Amino acid sequence: MSIRDRLKDFGEVPEKESGPVPPEEAAPPDPPKAPSLLKKESAEEEASAGAPAAEAPASDEPYDPLSLKAPRRLEDLGIRKDFLMPHVLRTLYFLDTFTVTEAAEQLCLPIKITGDLIEEWKNLKCIEALSASGFAATSRRYGMVSEGRGRAREYLQQSGYIGPVPVPIGAYRKMVTKQSVLNVQVNAESLHKALAHLVVNEKVIAPLGPAINSGRTIFLYGPPGNGKSSLALAISTLLSGTVAVPRAVEFDGFVMRMHDPSIHKAEGDQPEDTRWTRCRRPAVIVGGELTLETMELHMDPNSNTYEAPPHVKSNNGMFILDDFGRQLVRPRNLLNRWIIPLENRTDYLTLQTGHKIQVPFDQLVIFSTNINPTDLLDEAFLRRLHHKIYIGPLTQDAFQRTFELVCKGKDIAFQPEVFKSLIEEVYKPRGLPFNGCHPRDLLDHLADLAKFEEIKPEMTKNLLMRAVEGYFVNIVDEGYSTPAGVEDALK
Repeated sequence: MSIRDRLKDFGEVPEKESGPVPPEEAAPPDPPKAPSLLKKESAEEEASAGAPAAEAPASDEPYDPLSLKAPRRLEDLGIRKDFLMPHVLRTLYFLDTFTVTEAAEQLCLPIKITGDLIEEWKNLKCIEALSASGFAATSRRYGMVSEGRGRAREYLQQSGYIGPVPVPIGAYRKMVTKQSVLNVQVNAESLHKALAHLVVNEKVIAPLGPAINSGRTIFLYGPPGNGKSSLALAISTLLSGTVAVPRAVEFDGFVMRMHDPSIHKAEGDQPEDTRWTRCRRPAVIVGGELTLETMELHMDPNSNTYEAPPHVKSNNGMFILDDFGRQLVRPRNLLNRWIIPLENRTDYLTLQTGHKIQVPFDQLVIFSTNINPTDLLDEAFLRRLHHKIYIGPLTQDAFQRTFELVCKGKDIAFQPEVFKSLIEEVYKPRGLPFNGCHPRDLLDHLADLAKFEEIKPEMTKNLLMRAVEGYFVNIVDEGYSTPAGVEDALK
């Protein structure tokens, strides 16, 4: 009989089969009832084993998956039974021997629902009870039998996903809408607080607040080394509050892994429905490694399980595309791929079967580039990048404040006279811009020189000028040029 035929009978299997049960498969007899004086102790023992002391009355109100309360019934999971039952058996197969509590932890399900699923597989002669102790049913240990192992191996050929029961994609879409990034609101006070560790021109702060509140695309552009990436990271701290992220999502019998510990940092009280994790709003940063393939679903051939692309993992948070224009994919092709998501806040991902699934595209997207925007995109594409903010070099006063902050962070005393010599002898004669990265880089060079000479790093004129020589490119030989063939190849 095929697996599908066997699964058709799940809803019709009686709780106990008629006829004698072979001794080797029979569960140990239930312990005798405790005397009335010990009823309190036995109830406490059940609670300590992970089971409720008394069965809570079933509520007539429909279960709301967005409440993140523990599911009460099998139907509350929102997962088809012909998907759920094989998944449970696969997970139990890797446990081999287990209690209901241990299985519930692996499946991220309530103990009551887990016990019902185990009992169903036990009635199908795939699981047997090995032992029991105490008054708590959850202390009974179960084990796989040969029939169960055989079925589990068949199911593993279809899908290798084990562990937490996934959340239906419909519930995931509704949850993303409920905790949308559009609900985030910042004001001048919170913005200044988030950027307090940076020296930022007020001309930048003025348009930045409305851009964040819009929840639309922000395009940061300007010459390199002026803090565009640092500014984008600082903005991510403004996305306050926590969001619920599913461990995995199910659609059409397939599974997409969603929770990524490197992106989703657990925070606050965790939900009763442990299929979800409560996290701070995610921030995903990608750079030159981004390709069109990165933005699609990728299936693990060993488990037949999809991995969510980075922009999907950033839902309800922020997606930062750093060094825009330096990716392996052309900027025009990249924005062609994102025209619909940026406009409609919805993306479509393609399965290996050719079918497409709709997923939310709900994040604050920040593009950061040091390339002239007119060299990257035409007017039609620039129009879709709603908020465009220029990040230029600092003023001399701001440059000095940055130098002072970096000195403080590196425990180096700031010397105003040495700084004045740097400006008068290096920056003004050479016409160098006051880029925000220069203080950090020059003081790093200074510290390297001091370490080599085994002296204390101090902001002396000698050390700082030598750091300047090792930092800035200074070509004095006019005959030094790149061969024509190499120059063409670099272009």
